[in-house]
Amino acid sequence: MLKGDGRLGHDLDPQDRAPKDACGVFGVWAPGEDVSKLTYYGLYALQHRGQESAGIAVSEGNRILVYKDMGLVAQVFDESILGTLRGHLAIGHCRYSTTGSSVWENAQPTLNSSDGKGLALVHNGNLINTAHLAEGLAPGSIRATTDTEVLTALLAQDSSRPVEDVAAELLPEVKGAYSLVWMNETTLFAARDPQGIRPLVLGRLERGWVVASETAALDIVGASFIREIEPGELLTIDERGVRTQRFAPAEPKGCLFEYVYLARPDTTIAGRGVQSTRVEVGRVLAREHPVEADLVIPTPESGTPAAIGYAEESGIPYGQGLVKNSYVGRTFIQPSQTIRQLGIRLKLNPLREVIEGKRLVVVDDSIVRGNTQRAIVKMLREAGATEVHVRISSPPVAWPCFYGIDFATRAELIAGSLSVEEIRSSLGADSLGYISLEGLTRATTLPAERLCRACFTGEYPIPIEDDRVGKFVLEAQR
Repeated sequence: MLKGDGRLGHDLDPQDRAPKDACGVFGVWAPGEDVSKLTYYGLYALQHRGQESAGIAVSEGNRILVYKDMGLVAQVFDESILGTLRGHLAIGHCRYSTTGSSVWENAQPTLNSSDGKGLALVHNGNLINTAHLAEGLAPGSIRATTDTEVLTALLAQDSSRPVEDVAAELLPEVKGAYSLVWMNETTLFAARDPQGIRPLVLGRLERGWVVASETAALDIVGASFIREIEPGELLTIDERGVRTQRFAPAEPKGCLFEYVYLARPDTTIAGRGVQSTRVEVGRVLAREHPVEADLVIPTPESGTPAAIGYAEESGIPYGQGLVKNSYVGRTFIQPSQTIRQLGIRLKLNPLREVIEGKRLVVVDDSIVRGNTQRAIVKMLREAGATEVHVRISSPPVAWPCFYGIDFATRAELIAGSLSVEEIRSSLGADSLGYISLEGLTRATTLPAERLCRACFTGEYPIPIEDDRVGKFVLEAQR
């Protein structure tokens, strides 16, 4: 296994981090194609889902080679590195840590060898019975402290049996959210948990097959979308094509927050474009929380689609009132205390001539702690806005996620302890309106019973029975 130079970026605003995305996974089986570059571009399209580390595993049929490192995809890989990763199948991962610390050892793909046979795996999601599963492993059999490492070790434990047979026996015992892509020396595999909480799709290349977290990754590598991988489905892909088996009945509970924040707007979920859903959310928000104002502006870019919908429905003009510095967000240089006090101005700056003397509707996708929105309201008032009305295109996020999004704890979530009016007062806004849970659900066109809405309701579709859960559950045992 190759190790890079440990380059690592940092969040500029650790005091008010947004909900961290759930990781991106990609896999390709395509003899004759440059699979490492296809995987690189696939991960590039999924970069928004994880920005702490990136990695690729490849095989030419005899051995698996893994290269991974801390940092963004474009920081980890270059032409010379990709040139050494040759084979007919590959898997890739871009990570945000939801189990285990953000260190090189926990970067993916994970690799495990048994009796001369290798297995590499990447994972999007989060397990809730990791500690229980780890009890089935011999002491010292895992090096990392992630649920992915545990799954890899369990899948590789019995090399005398076909991998798909081991997986079909193991996966019904695995609880939580998982969209898995893994490989041995010759074959690509993919599986999705019975609830289908995290997305996973299948695409077709002229000379092969692709699996990925989002359809946008299929688009960037020129693969045609075939279908979503079903909840509770296991795929095997090799020279015989795609074979499928079901390891558990489907009980669909797709993540509602994918529509709000996680997925790219050019991705399709359940047959509907995310951009269309977000614009419709803005229309619903305008009907539910109308206000007299002069201009609708988004918090770029997270609030843009909903702001467009709000403007269309309300008849209030849409405009750009905040300019975003696209190159700020992750940097090698931590800001000094003096610079850090400037806060949100490192990322956003108001267009005074646009907003001065105006009554503004400011649309954003969510409020976590409220620090960012509070700073924006203050900034807009200082730039001359006469009124600032905040509109949020998700209901109040009041509960943590155990299925692959690293929210703040309930105690840190502003909606976990304050009413909407108390939040409005805390932000310094003239008014505050959240879309209703029913309105958001209708905008997806999916019935409520097919969605996981736990971060809004506290009702978890997979019961959290083991009290040994949390990001550092395996580290606590060492």
